[in-house]
Amino acid sequence: MKRICVYCGSSQGRQPEYRLAAQELGEALLERNLGLIYGGASVGIMGAVADTVLAGGGEAIGVIPEALAIKEVAHEGLSEQHVVATMHERKALMADLADGFIALPGGWGTLEEIFEALTWAQLGFHEKPCGLLNVAAYYDQLAAFLEQAFDEQFVRPVYRQLLLIESQPAKLLERFASYRAPRIKKWLGPSQR
Repeated sequence: MKRICVYCGSSQGRQPEYRLAAQELGEALLERNLGLIYGGASVGIMGAVADTVLAGGGEAIGVIPEALAIKEVAHEGLSEQHVVATMHERKALMADLADGFIALPGGWGTLEEIFEALTWAQLGFHEKPCGLLNVAAYYDQLAAFLEQAFDEQFVRPVYRQLLLIESQPAKLLERFASYRAPRIKKWLGPSQR
């Protein structure tokens, strides 16, 4: 594992714990000599995690669509900044460059990105770990909803192990280091439904 993709808000969020967790995640990446792949902005908790990695001498690679480069204030001091044409290109490149995916608190884009990576894992398109950094109980209700999805049989319980949830960056990265993608038969026959 060399690089972790971090999805998170271009906003600071309401609680100071979000920014602190972004900084702690940056420090945890540095401690493990892991590079950062992220959305390329200098603002919000996106900027906080990148600034922490850069301040510690680590690698921070941004991927930002051209249309958002000015709007989101593209980070000027990254190890690499890839400017792409579309959001689809952004997500594909981020996924290609990363060995795992973490969602810090964020909005619709953050949720969409981590769920796409998780869906790709479910379909067997990759075997990389996916995790939620549950800062200040931000993802508690989402975790409860996911349990309902398992209970209601819209997601098979065997897929529960595809999403790791922790409240501490170091603990989540420890679980990433020992992660082995489960071997799951992808498609059910009529008699198995």
